[in-house]
Amino acid sequence: MSKNFTSYTEIKRGLQSGSVTAESLVKEYLKQIKAHARLNVFNEVFEQDALAAAKNVDARVKAGTAGRLAGMVIGIKDNICYKDHKVTASSRILENFTSIYSSTIVERLLAEDAIIIGRCNCDEFAMGAANENSFFGPVKNFADETRVSGGSSGGSAVAVQAGMCHAAIGTDTGGSVRQPASFCGVVGFKPTYGRISRHGIISYASSFDQVGTLTKSVEDAALLLEIMGGPDEFDGTLSRKELPKAEAHKPDNGKKKIAYLQEAISSPGVDAEVKNTLINAIEKLRADGHTVKPISFEYLDYLVPSYYILAMAEASSNLARYDGVHYGYRSPNATDLISTYKLSRSEGFGKEVKRRIMLGTFVLSAGYYDAYYAKAQKVRKLIRDQTNAILGEYDFLLTPTAPEPAFPIGKKEKDPVVTYLYDIFTVQASLAGLPAISLPRGNNSKGLPLGLQLLAKGFAEEQLLNFSEYFLQL
Repeated sequence: MSKNFTSYTEIKRGLQSGSVTAESLVKEYLKQIKAHARLNVFNEVFEQDALAAAKNVDARVKAGTAGRLAGMVIGIKDNICYKDHKVTASSRILENFTSIYSSTIVERLLAEDAIIIGRCNCDEFAMGAANENSFFGPVKNFADETRVSGGSSGGSAVAVQAGMCHAAIGTDTGGSVRQPASFCGVVGFKPTYGRISRHGIISYASSFDQVGTLTKSVEDAALLLEIMGGPDEFDGTLSRKELPKAEAHKPDNGKKKIAYLQEAISSPGVDAEVKNTLINAIEKLRADGHTVKPISFEYLDYLVPSYYILAMAEASSNLARYDGVHYGYRSPNATDLISTYKLSRSEGFGKEVKRRIMLGTFVLSAGYYDAYYAKAQKVRKLIRDQTNAILGEYDFLLTPTAPEPAFPIGKKEKDPVVTYLYDIFTVQASLAGLPAISLPRGNNSKGLPLGLQLLAKGFAEEQLLNFSEYFLQL
């Protein structure tokens, strides 16, 4: 039953007519979670909390006082704080840590009667493109259990894909919402940097981290943006620009100018069926009267290196607080202060997190700061300026979300550089701080989902979401 609702509008209609209740929805999702437990989607399910919340929501619906998200059952990534609930960022170092406050986005969701069903597995500290770096083990793709879910918000993506909740919240630092959305055949949306508060989100790279949504429809992404977004006294990086109203969301089939990366079609590193999906979309857009032109992005080869230098430097700084002294995991083998720091961090962090901390510390060190970190900041400005110049001429930039579909679990783990290159198309929006969305475009010949990505100007979410609604129907 619950899997058949493709948008929250349908749920709302059912609640109002009495054909469905919030409690029955939660029970159905819990059934799905138990039936597909082997996919390893949730680090913890808030079963009793969700059922109690559902009963309250049903009472509010009857009384006519229900919020705008009444009956929307949501999974949250395990790096989002929810008061009196555990939050671990899928890391041993935060094992059994209970949050003493809720993130701003959780407060805003609950204020509108959303029901949070559990915390979703993710790559440890959101570091990964496959959800294989979790202390709790990898998340399996519902389309093919031998394949990765994508990362880092893999649990959030599969939760929606497999009908374990209606929508899920993730975080997107370099593509961590969009890439798993592509691998799982759902809508993955990252708004402009500064649209949604990061207060109460466990940090990875603060100048990149942005809350994003994984949904079955663009309409739901628009609704969640309006509810979660907007100024917050706890996050000084937020914009005060007006948020688009969900009521104004509608398909926009006005004629647009769209650029696409010609390297996405000419590069041997992009899967043939991914290329064909992009070419088919371009042909359909042209046939419908849009102007679609190829462009070459001269800094393409610098996207991934500059992103990883900057993100790892910020990770090194942000993760310094996990020292075995204040909270979280403390090594039982420690004998003094120095061994507490060394052993707690080396035992508490996984290998990918340690790799990134060490690389980040290296690029920030006195002898290498100018050669790596300072240079990467300059390259980031060039990337941002050129991307903005392209979007000054075109309405949208169209690319594949990922160079190939979901790959087998364990395949890329041996060479981290190969995995980092999976971010080639997603990091551009992150470096430039722009809104981007991954939209499902059917499956390949093996039944694996494929997605295409649209980028828009900063704070042009309304145009992006409205055009995406039209693009999905194309």
